[in-house]
Amino acid sequence: MTSMGASLSPDEAPPVFAAATQALRDALGRVRSEVAVHELQAPTRLAPYAFAVAGGLSRDGDEVASGRLILLVDPAGHSAWEGTARFVCYARAAIDPEIATDPFLPEVVWSWLREALDTNQAAYRAMGGTVTVTNSRRFGVLAADGDSSDMELRCSWSPDWAETSGGTGRRAWRPVEAVAQLHAFADLLAAMVGLPPRVCGVVPLPSRREP
Repeated sequence: MTSMGASLSPDEAPPVFAAATQALRDALGRVRSEVAVHELQAPTRLAPYAFAVAGGLSRDGDEVASGRLILLVDPAGHSAWEGTARFVCYARAAIDPEIATDPFLPEVVWSWLREALDTNQAAYRAMGGTVTVTNSRRFGVLAADGDSSDMELRCSWSPDWAETSGGTGRRAWRPVEAVAQLHAFADLLAAMVGLPPRVCGVVPLPSRREP
C-alpha cells in the first residue's frame, strides 16, 4: 500500500479521482458570484490522492468568511469513510456578538451544511463534524481593533458514489456529482454571512452588523 506522504503520478490516480478533480477544476469559475474559489495545494498525508480548493467572501475589502474543501481518495478504503472517498470541509465566518450568544447557533450552522448538500443534490453519507463559536476580547494596543466573534465548522462526509462505496446495482456515477459538492460548499459559505440562498431551502441568519 502506498504511504500517505508518497508523491503519486497523476497517471496512477483512480479514474473516479481523475474525473472528479477535472470536473472540479472546470467548475471553479461557475460557483455563485459572491464566492471566490481557487485550487490550492492539497495535503499529502491524509490520503494517497487529494484535491483541495479554498473559498472566501469579502465585504468592503474585508474577508468575512473563508473555508476549504478537500477531496480525499484512498483505493484501499477506510471503514470510517464507508468507502474509498471523503470530503473534508472547514468554514468560518465573523458574526455579530449578539448572534454568538444564541444557544441554538451550532444547530443552525449544522443545518446549513445539510441543506446546502441536499439543495444541490450532493449525495452523502457518514457525515460528522463540530461547530465552534468563539468570542475574542482584545486588550492593550489591540483594543482599538475591537472585540470579535466567529463561528467555525469542521466536518467531513463521504460522497455517495457507487464507484467509491462498493455498492452494487446503482446508477453510473457522473463527474457532475463532484461539482454538486463544490456548489454546496459555496452555498454554505454564503449562508454563513447571511446571503440569501440561490434556491429555496436555506434560511440564513441576519448578516453581521457594521459598526
